[in-house]
Amino acid sequence: MPREFDTPFQFKADTIGTWKRIRQESDGRTRSFTPLELNLGPVTVLLARHFGFCFGVENAVEIAYRAIADHPNQPLYLLSQMIHNQRVNDDLLSRGVKFLFETDGTTLIPIDDMPSNAVVILPAFGAPVSLVELLKQKKPTVTLYDATCPFVEKVWRRAQELGKRSFAVVIHGKHYHEETRATFSHAELTAPCIIIRDQAEASVLGEFILGTRTESQVFNFFEGRMSSNFKPALHLFKFGVVNQTTMLAEETKAISSYLRDCLLSRFGEDDIAEHFADTRDTLCYATSENQRSIEALLEHNGDFALVVGGFNSSNTAHLAALCRKKLRTFHIEEAASLLCSEKLVECVPRNYGLGKRKSEIATGWLPEKRPLRILLSAGASTPDSIVDEVISRLAEIIGVAAVLPEAWSKVLNRNYRNDCSDSEQGE
Repeated sequence: MPREFDTPFQFKADTIGTWKRIRQESDGRTRSFTPLELNLGPVTVLLARHFGFCFGVENAVEIAYRAIADHPNQPLYLLSQMIHNQRVNDDLLSRGVKFLFETDGTTLIPIDDMPSNAVVILPAFGAPVSLVELLKQKKPTVTLYDATCPFVEKVWRRAQELGKRSFAVVIHGKHYHEETRATFSHAELTAPCIIIRDQAEASVLGEFILGTRTESQVFNFFEGRMSSNFKPALHLFKFGVVNQTTMLAEETKAISSYLRDCLLSRFGEDDIAEHFADTRDTLCYATSENQRSIEALLEHNGDFALVVGGFNSSNTAHLAALCRKKLRTFHIEEAASLLCSEKLVECVPRNYGLGKRKSEIATGWLPEKRPLRILLSAGASTPDSIVDEVISRLAEIIGVAAVLPEAWSKVLNRNYRNDCSDSEQGE
């Protein structure tokens, strides 16, 4: 049985929570990615099989609220945002928790200003080694609660293991992201490392491996994203690839395969194991499941898609990007983003400095045609309560709110065993 977390009631939704439990029990050892079809009469909402709080987020939220409960009379601090969801972070702030740093590392409260009896919570993304050491050095009597995602820690362990075997580490991630900064700091304890963003940047490394780029070109291209001891002429001929767990899993696989092929061309099949480390087992299963659920959702067609999650949520942005490849997609933050049938507030699919994304008003988002099919999913840091509110708001705007309770009742009485005919057998 999967572990059950003590998730605060304000982030739960009875209907969605019950549906998730039914699917878990019905799927058994199969891996069905069949979406839920919620028929609201003139509109059908298709809900992705996997969405919302992942294992790492539930773990972090449970630890954060346990810290609050354990220390009601002590000052509480978070290193930075617990997760990339404004409602969760606002709820923590309302309970007296203060943030020490912005997500980009900007100081909000100097460590020196914390009282000696403070309680400090490390977020789900983890924290750079140097920052945690500085915290312990300056405030040795603080109580630490470590809410780092176990799957992020798995990446750290593998990166350090690679270094001990004299491999370098290529990190697929966004260099400004908290998780990637933390992973880099842990990896460089034992290994020379470099951060790449996407396939285009992987090509720069591949061209160097194949001899069509110079070492100085690599240094110039990746300035500020390499460990001080990283030497392309030495370390790009023996390395493994790990990732920021919220990146597209398929992109990480493609990058790894491409770089392996480059080394294969240079060194041959017989010696490839001496030059490229297999790190496929470090890919986050929750990220992969959410992304595969989107792919399965898209097979059922729709008039447009809604992806719900924080505007600074990397994994949510990637889910929206997958949907945009096939149909019109809106990345919204919550039910209040659906202003009316004409206007909604969406996150535009462009980055604005250090991962900050801009929101815009989209007009004419709801087609007049009926029947209408809407595809719906949510990021790994989005509470079920927000997804439930989005469905209710959709029903309200469309004018079918009265049928929603009955529709949910039918959903929760369904037997999903028959939906697993096209699913894969679990391992």
